[in-house]
Amino acid sequence: MSKQVQELDHVIIRFAGDSGDGMQLTGDRFTQETAVFGNDLSTLPNFPAEIRAPAGTLPGVSSFQLHFANHDILTPGDAPDVLVAMNPAALKANLKDLPRGADLIVNTDEFTKRNLAKVGYEKNPLEDGSLEAYSLHAVPLTSLTVKALENIEITRKDAERAKNMFALGLLSWLYGRPAEGTLAFLEAKFGRKPEIMKANVTAFHAGWNFGETTEAFSVRYEVRPAALKPGRYRNITGNTALAYGLVAAAQLAKLPLFLGSYPITPASDILHELAKHKKFGVRTFQAEDEIASVGAALGAAFGGSLSVTTTSGPGMALKAETVGLAVSVELPLIICDIQRAGPSTGMPTKTEQTDLLMALFGRNGESPVPVVAAASPSDCFHAAIEAARIAVTYRTPVILMSDGYLANGSEPWLIPDVASLPDLSTEFAFATSAAGADFQPFRRDPVTLARPWAPPGTPGLEHRIGGIEKADGTGDISYDPDNHDLMVRTRQAKIDGIASSIAPLAVDDPTGRAKVLVLGWGSTYGSIGAAVRRARRAGHEVAQAHLRHLNPFPPNLGDVLRGYDKVLVPEINLGQLALLLRGRFLADVISYNRVRGLPFRAAELAEAIEEVVAHA
Repeated sequence: MSKQVQELDHVIIRFAGDSGDGMQLTGDRFTQETAVFGNDLSTLPNFPAEIRAPAGTLPGVSSFQLHFANHDILTPGDAPDVLVAMNPAALKANLKDLPRGADLIVNTDEFTKRNLAKVGYEKNPLEDGSLEAYSLHAVPLTSLTVKALENIEITRKDAERAKNMFALGLLSWLYGRPAEGTLAFLEAKFGRKPEIMKANVTAFHAGWNFGETTEAFSVRYEVRPAALKPGRYRNITGNTALAYGLVAAAQLAKLPLFLGSYPITPASDILHELAKHKKFGVRTFQAEDEIASVGAALGAAFGGSLSVTTTSGPGMALKAETVGLAVSVELPLIICDIQRAGPSTGMPTKTEQTDLLMALFGRNGESPVPVVAAASPSDCFHAAIEAARIAVTYRTPVILMSDGYLANGSEPWLIPDVASLPDLSTEFAFATSAAGADFQPFRRDPVTLARPWAPPGTPGLEHRIGGIEKADGTGDISYDPDNHDLMVRTRQAKIDGIASSIAPLAVDDPTGRAKVLVLGWGSTYGSIGAAVRRARRAGHEVAQAHLRHLNPFPPNLGDVLRGYDKVLVPEINLGQLALLLRGRFLADVISYNRVRGLPFRAAELAEAIEEVVAHA
C-alpha cells in the first residue's frame, strides 16, 4: 500500500503503560535508533518507585517521553504530539498533557470493564465520544501480537509481553526509524532464550508490517537528521556521562579511581557503570550503608586514590559527618548528589533541585565545601572532571550535583578530543633525608592553600589525621583558640580562592540591551534556554546565564546581577539559589518555583519571563 510521507521538523512521543509493559525499554530502543539516525533528541523517563506497582492502576503507570528534531533542541518537550497508551490507566494518567488534534494510539485489548473500573472510568472512553478532540488510532496491540506469534512455542503470557515490541515496530515504521540496532539488541538480550528472542523479533516485524499495510495509518512521517557540530557522537544518559567523566578525571590525574557507594535511586547506575571499568584502574565497593561508603572513600583518598561516593538526598544527610571530617583532614573527595524529590524518602524516581542549601551548609561547624552542578545529561561528563580538578588541586571534598532528570535523561554527546581535556596531574609529597624529619602536613601551598598529599607508608611523612582540630603547619592536636580561628579562616579562604580559577560567568545577551536576566543552575538549563528562545521569538530582549559553580560563585557574578533591572531565578525548589543571591549580593531577584517532581515546561517558563519583561 502506497503511503503519503509528511516531513516534520520535530516530534514528541510518549510511550505509557504498566510498569511491566516495558515502556522504558521501548522508549530507550526508539531513542537509540533516533540517535543513530542523526536527530537531536532529549528524553524524559518517568516511572514509579515501586518495583512492581499494582497492575492497571494509576500509581503503576510508567512513561517515556522522547523529543527529536532536525535542529538543536534543549528539552524533552512540554506535551506529546503522540501518546501510545497501553491500557486505561496510561490513558487517564497522560491524557491531560495531550493537546487537541494530537495522535492517540490505544491498545483496545486492555479496555475491559475491569480495567476501566480500576481507574474510575464509568464508560469506555474509546466509545463515548470523549476522545473526539484527538486523532484516535484504536489498535488491538495485544491480540495482534498474540496472533503474530501463534506458531512460536511460547506461553500466551510471554506472547502478550511482546506487545511493546509490536508497538515499537509500528512507531518505528511510522517515523522512519532504523530497525537494525533494535533487532541486534533483541538477539543479544535473548540469545540464550531463542524462542523468546524469536517472539520479540517477530512482534517487532509484525508491528512494522501492520503500519505498512493497515488503512488506520495513511500517512507516515519523516524527521530529517539535525545539522549538528561535526564530530563523533553517541547517545548518553547523565549517570553514564558522569561515570565516564570520573574515569577520565582519574586518567588525567594519573590516579586510581575508587568508588564507595550504597545503592540509592537515582544514583545507583553510576555504581553499575563504574564496576565495568576495572581495566582503567577503577575499584568499586558496595558498602553496607551510606556512612560506610563515604568512610571507605575517604580512607581511599588518604591512601592516594581519586575517591568518589555517590548518593541522593537521604544519603547526603547520612554522609554529612564524614564530609565534615574530609573538610578537617583536607583530602580530595568527590561526593555526587543525584538529587530526588524529598523530604525523607519523598518521591525517589522524581526530580528536584532541593539539596542546594544542604550541600552548602548541611554539616556542623564552619565546614566550607565547593559545589559544582551539571547542566545537562552530557554536561555531567565535564562537570565530573571539573569537580575532580578542584578536589585534587585544592585538597578538598567537592560536592557534584546532578538530579533524577539528568541522571535518567539522554541526549547526543559529542565525544571530546582527549587533548582538549585539562591536565589534572598532581604530585604526592615526597621525603628526603632533610625534609622527612620536619615534615609539616599542614604547611600550605602559597597560591592554592592546599596542604601536602602524603599517602600512608611513605617513610618520613608519617602524620596524624582525624576530626580534632590541628595546629597550623605541624598538624598536632590543638585546642588553642587563636589557632582554631586561624584554621577556620584558612579553610574558608582556600575555598574562596577557588574563584580565581573559575572562568567569569558568561551571559547570553545578543543585543546587549536586555533589561531582564534569567539566571539558573543545574538541570533547569534546557528549560530556561527553550523558554528564552520563545520569549525572543515573541520580540522580547532577554539575557540568559547559567551557574556551574555554586560555591564559590564566579568572580563576576555580583557585577552581572547589578547589570540588569530584573533578575528571574527559576528553580525546582522554593527559592534556594535566590536566597543565597539575596544574602550575598543584596540582589532583589525574582523567584519562580515549581516542585512537581518534573522539569519546567518551557511554555510556562516563557510566560513567567514575559511577565517580568512587561514590568521591567
